Amino acid sequence: MILDGKCPKGPLAEKWDSYRHDLKLVNPANKRKYSIIVVGTGLAGASAAATLAELGFNIEAFCYQDSPRRAHSIAAQGGINAAKNYRNDGDSIHRLFYDTIKGGDFRAREANVYRLAQISNHIIDQCVAQGVPFARDYAGYLENRSFGGAQVSRTFFARGQTGQQLLLGAYQAFCRQVQAGRIRVRPRTEMLDLVVVDGHAKGITVRDLVTGEIRCHAADAVVLASGGYVNVFNLSTNAMGSSVTAAWRAHKKGAFFANPCYTQIHPTCIPVTGDHQSKLTLMSESLRNDGRIWVPKKKNDSRTPDQIPDGERDYYLERKYPSFGNLAPRDIASRAAKEVCDAGHGVGSGRGVYLDFAEAIARLGEDTIRARYGNLFEMYQRITGEEAYRQPMRIYPAPHYAMGGLWVDYNLQSNLPGLFVLGEANFSDHGANRLGASALMQGLADGYFIIPYTIADYLARITPGQGGTDAPEFRASLEQIGATAERLLRINGRKTVNDFHRELGHILWEDVGMARSEAGLNQALRQIPALREEFWNNVRVPGRGQDLNQELEKAGRVADFLEFGELMAVDALHRNESCGGHFRVEHQTAEGEALRDDKNFSYVAAWEYGGVNEPSRLHKEPLAFDDIELSVRSYK
Repeated sequence: MILDGKCPKGPLAEKWDSYRHDLKLVNPANKRKYSIIVVGTGLAGASAAATLAELGFNIEAFCYQDSPRRAHSIAAQGGINAAKNYRNDGDSIHRLFYDTIKGGDFRAREANVYRLAQISNHIIDQCVAQGVPFARDYAGYLENRSFGGAQVSRTFFARGQTGQQLLLGAYQAFCRQVQAGRIRVRPRTEMLDLVVVDGHAKGITVRDLVTGEIRCHAADAVVLASGGYVNVFNLSTNAMGSSVTAAWRAHKKGAFFANPCYTQIHPTCIPVTGDHQSKLTLMSESLRNDGRIWVPKKKNDSRTPDQIPDGERDYYLERKYPSFGNLAPRDIASRAAKEVCDAGHGVGSGRGVYLDFAEAIARLGEDTIRARYGNLFEMYQRITGEEAYRQPMRIYPAPHYAMGGLWVDYNLQSNLPGLFVLGEANFSDHGANRLGASALMQGLADGYFIIPYTIADYLARITPGQGGTDAPEFRASLEQIGATAERLLRINGRKTVNDFHRELGHILWEDVGMARSEAGLNQALRQIPALREEFWNNVRVPGRGQDLNQELEKAGRVADFLEFGELMAVDALHRNESCGGHFRVEHQTAEGEALRDDKNFSYVAAWEYGGVNEPSRLHKEPLAFDDIELSVRSYK
């Protein structure tokens, strides 16, 4: 099937303005008749729920955390992009659009990305009005810094806590609507199924994580803002509870999954220290503004960094990419780190490179560096016991973000009518690689400024309040989810859920990670089904379902990862090219850079669920580039 992204016609800069004026509206009195379910309360979900409730719709907001403000968006550190051009350094909406398309290696929709760049400036105004404490310069103006893949300073920030401050701003707007009675919050509940009635998304089935109760909720539309799936790798920078479950259960009900092999490995994370770890820690990309990345030129050099003179250091990003230096995009910087470590130049355990602030401290003073990055240096010291003001940080790439997600059209609606997907849960804006500081931009653009228009157009075309949880589809969903929980509890095997997750993560990191090959992907496609079969015969889930049971929660998520991980490998094997974060070793230039195949793979790969142990069906959405010419993605 050839998919239609429903991108509007006309000049690129006028598409969104013209399109939204043609969308149907719901008058204020009628908005009270409609109910909307929002799954997830991070930046995308909280901003969507707050805005839709402000408009008058009735919202039910679901999150697995004990409070909506504990969503994983709170962990974002470095900043949020916008084309304000406060620095007068040549930035513009078109430049932000171009940088994002190029950064994604020309694998994203032009129309969606341009709309994102347009809306970026409104996001900053909205957040300032909410009181978000962005950094300011001496004169009181909003400060900016640079991020990877750009030669301008367009990133707004609040030290190393930007996600936290933005989420608190959205949370305040959210709580205002809770107080007004237009948002009902359902914390500590996990979505386990999407209920589809007559081809339309009409509700969800959830499990109460405290009591174990499984119940259904009905609505006129469902907004999925449940985040990304890189915890499929087991060790990642994501929160422990982040999973693919909500998106995967929607996929199993008919929603197409787009570009699942597009995963981002972040170049600046604290290296792995052993199997005892449950997660990894991000060190913000903003550190690369002032930190210089290097390794010893001598292989297996055991000297401490202060004993290695400057002439015996390889500042490999500055050497390979002089135009962007240490601010090369994430996929490129990550592969470069892997390359030097594989060649024997790694530090520490051999899987690490130095991020050195000595030059910046000498030039700017320690107080300035503390003001910019103090909380990040403190976090690093607490985890490693090392003082980064006195010696370089040790960093290494780690799974961080998912560019793939559920397929959506220009309205952010999936192929299932009534199911809208926002933020990292959809695939829409970043192509094969996300630039730093663009995730927060996309989440808030989707929630504050896009979904209020597009979901109203859908609701205006249906009758509110039709159907409820007494429909047979809801009863069937309830029975299925209950039976799955009982099946997991009855297995009583010998291996823990964590054992299986660790094994799956190892398979994916080795063969579907930073470097992929046909042989490795085929090996993963043999190993994952075998591991999945063992899981359903040998996992041990203690406790019972009618109670607080975190092992049962994890078992359901890992069961989904064991299915989803196979689709990741299938997608990576089918995409016989290299682009962005998807690097096939068979397809690289003489200099080791990604080699795209625009003739055969300039499309979105959207997969339809075929069943467990059955092949998924591929649908394609061709990508057209009318305003940007396809070219070799170079940062040299």
